Amino acid sequence: MALDRYPDLDPDEGEVLDAELAVTDDVLVKAFALGPGAELSAHDHADATNVFHVLDGAVTVIQGDDEEVVEAPGVVLHERGAVHGARNETDETAVLTASLCPLPS
Repeated sequence: MALDRYPDLDPDEGEVLDAELAVTDDVLVKAFALGPGAELSAHDHADATNVFHVLDGAVTVIQGDDEEVVEAPGVVLHERGAVHGARNETDETAVLTASLCPLPS
């Protein structure tokens, strides 16, 4: 049994692939691989905190009206209810995880 849950995701240009890495009663951790030009649409979680961990490459993180390029390794906190998303404006695949807690009911 391997303990490493880092996924092998290889998205095409404009494609977002995701995989659930950990799901418990308290937390959801998902990986998102963004191909060149791909976007994780802005959204919010009214009752949960969301944390992005940029693991590979660089993404433009959207938070409300702000945007900032975050390169790996990078961590971005999205407080409860904050509108957030990510966009890959590079020619390489970018990988980030999103941790959501507590899990929405």
